[in-house]
Amino acid sequence: MAKFITRTIIVALTVFGVSYVVPGITVNNFLAAVVFSLVLGLINVLGRPLIRLLTFPLRWLTFGLFTLVINTLLFWLAARFAAGVVVASFWAAFVGALLVGIVSLIVNQVFKKSKKS
Repeated sequence: MAKFITRTIIVALTVFGVSYVVPGITVNNFLAAVVFSLVLGLINVLGRPLIRLLTFPLRWLTFGLFTLVINTLLFWLAARFAAGVVVASFWAAFVGALLVGIVSLIVNQVFKKSKKS
């Protein structure tokens, strides 16, 4: 449970920071970023496996690059459901999803290393 809370807060901080760096992403306050983080996590847990299965041929043909489009659309969808977070364009969602994905990857690697110790 502590790892879940920590990851949620880290993603929320990342989204909050991304809103200052990426034009087109607006986050009203930190609570909105936390809600967005929770919605994004829920969408990833519930919808991502089905979407990945349905888009397998496209991902295969593009050598996995279509995964970036999937991440962008899921990021945009989470913003639609989270009040206080606005994503103005596809490219803003693309850059936001890319930055959040990079930070999440780093956090996951840190948690894997701490689990082994």
